[in-house]
Amino acid sequence: MAPTAPPILDFSPFYGTDGAAKAKLVQQVRESCEYNGFFQITGHRIPRELQVRVMDAAKRFFALPLEEKMAIDKNLNSFNRGYELLRSQMLEVGTAPELKEGLYIGEEIGADHPYYINGRLNSGPNQWPATVPDAQEFRETSMEYYHAVYELAKDVLAVLALTLDVEESFFDPLTEGGVATMRMLHYPSQPKDEDEKLNRGIGAHTDFGCITLLLQDEVDGLQVLDAPSGQWLDVQPVLGAYVVNLGDLMMRMANDRYKSNIHRVINKSGRERYSIPFFFSGNPDHVCKCLPNCCKAGEQPKYPPITVEDMVRGAYKQSYGRAEAYKKELAEKAKAHKIEAASATAMVS
Repeated sequence: MAPTAPPILDFSPFYGTDGAAKAKLVQQVRESCEYNGFFQITGHRIPRELQVRVMDAAKRFFALPLEEKMAIDKNLNSFNRGYELLRSQMLEVGTAPELKEGLYIGEEIGADHPYYINGRLNSGPNQWPATVPDAQEFRETSMEYYHAVYELAKDVLAVLALTLDVEESFFDPLTEGGVATMRMLHYPSQPKDEDEKLNRGIGAHTDFGCITLLLQDEVDGLQVLDAPSGQWLDVQPVLGAYVVNLGDLMMRMANDRYKSNIHRVINKSGRERYSIPFFFSGNPDHVCKCLPNCCKAGEQPKYPPITVEDMVRGAYKQSYGRAEAYKKELAEKAKAHKIEAASATAMVS
């Protein structure tokens, strides 16, 4: 069978009363999860008008001068909120740190919230830009959108439960008190002849958490690996649609029955690209273990149980650690080169 890009599925039967149409949707999602863990959905309940507003908000933020964005640098806090500079993350070994900048937003967690007090995963107050035009509207739109996509994530998880032949409410304990991160991302334009291995928007990787819901602008660049053929397939932007993909936690719980697939972003369009992924991790204390119907009787699951917090924190540490190690290596090489050049000059003189 020839490799095909992730299918575009009409999600509206989930909200309707047509049992046959809903069963068809469940089967389509099941097939997508078993093949490469990616699909797009239309027919959801998020208004197009809200998508337009939040994408406009993202563009207003990234248009700010660097020093104004750096005022909310996420490295100034321990809860992963705020601005992330270009080249901060490195998801693929052997490539340069990634050519993207981002703004990390989550649920508003006050200083009196148990998650903040106990230093839980990605939990704290949002770091809002003070100088972005229409600052109050920026905050309100961002949070309105965050909550809308959180609800859609719960709907997608309900369908995933049905694909695994468990109750629609099976993932409710995972979503109750769940942690999620919304990122506004900006990919600067790249020359078409640039070395894509050194200058990728995002290197080849899998996502860490349970599911991701991605809103793209009209500029392409997202690619998904078709494992059987080894080909990279373009995921073309579809107006108003969400690209849905499974993360490593979902693959673990499904005991590899479902795929957390490798994907990347290479922006060779010659244009700036904006996207807003929503990474749903889940309740930090939720123990993710092999799901019913995903392990044969008498067999041991492939993965031991792990909490959401432990899984996601470990993955963050690896990806950001690679970027820092790469930068350190470059600095050491530059220093050695300067020493060699100085020695050569001294010998000549």
